[in-house]
Order: sequence, then C-alpha cells, then structure tokens
Amino acid sequence: MKLIDEKTTYISPEAKIADSAVIYPNNTITGETVIGENTVIMPNCIIDGCRIGDNVKITASVMEGATIADGTTVGPFAYLRKGADIGKECRVGDFVEVKNAKIGDGTKVAHLTYVGDCELGRKCNVGCGVVFVNYDGKQKHRTTVGDHCFIGSNCNVIAPVNIADGSYIAAGTTVTESTPADSLVVGRSRQVVKEGRGKGRF
Repeated sequence: MKLIDEKTTYISPEAKIADSAVIYPNNTITGETVIGENTVIMPNCIIDGCRIGDNVKITASVMEGATIADGTTVGPFAYLRKGADIGKECRVGDFVEVKNAKIGDGTKVAHLTYVGDCELGRKCNVGCGVVFVNYDGKQKHRTTVGDHCFIGSNCNVIAPVNIADGSYIAAGTTVTESTPADSLVVGRSRQVVKEGRGKGRF
C-alpha cells in the first residue's frame, strides 16, 4: 500500500490492505479490515472491521462492520453501521447513515438520508432527506425496495412495506402501504394559499 503519512495514520496488525491501495493522512483502520486493490482512503476516516472491495473511494466517514463492493464511493461524512452491505458502483454520499441494510448495485443515496433495516434493489435513486422509518416505538421493521425505483426528496417510508420494481415515489410522500410495480405514488396534502393572511405575522 501507499501510506502518505504514517505518523498520523493507525492501521491494526490484523488489517489486510492491497499493495495498490492509497491511505491518506489522519485515518484509523482497526480490526480485521480488508481493503482491496486501487482503493483510496481519503483523510479523516474511522474504519473498523470492514470489507472494502477494489476501486473504492472513501472520504471522511465512519464505518463499522460494513461491506463495500467494487467501484463504490462513500462520503464525505457518511456513517455505515454494522450490517451495512453496499453493492458495486454505488454512491453513498454526505450525511447518509446506513444500518443493517443492503444497497443493490448501481444505487445512489446521495445525501442527508437514513437507510435502516431495509433492502434497496439495483439502480435506484434515493433523494435528499429520505427516512426509512424502521421503529414503531416497540419493534424494528424492515422495508424492501425493488430495482429501478425512484424515491424523491423528503419522503418517509414507514416499515414494513414493499416498494415494487419501477415504483416512483413523489417528493414529500409518506409511504404507509406497499406499492405495485411501475406505480406513481403521491401521498401529500394539496397546497393551500390564502392571500394576505401572512401579513404582519413576522
């Protein structure tokens, strides 16, 4: 491996890192972490007990017991918790948290999203501010999302539900029921405008 600054980097003796991997400064790599060929670990990552494939790029993120397949990019500021299983050529962006969830090949979860206790299919797009609502106050529940689904920004997906292949969930929707394949789902109230009623309120 190419270690940019060994003085600011800690790598546990149990870790296995490919010769072509590049480790930038200010990283902590612990446990039996495995890092593949041509993978780049940018600064300010904490990686514990993870399996990371080839040609992966990780920036300023925390990962614990996660699996990341080839060609995926993670971060900055992502949090991959135990049970996170990320497929090939995925995008897990800034301020995304993944817990006990599988993300299929080619799926993008770009920013500000919680993916907990669910399975996302291949080539999906999950918009900004989406929450997979997995806890009802007593129990955790799982959500399944099929392939080629679009989940718009600021959606709540309340488990347990099944979002079938090709579903398109409009921005701002709260999903409480399973959807059929290739459906358009809109679950939000209609905008009401009352002219003049805002005057002097602020």
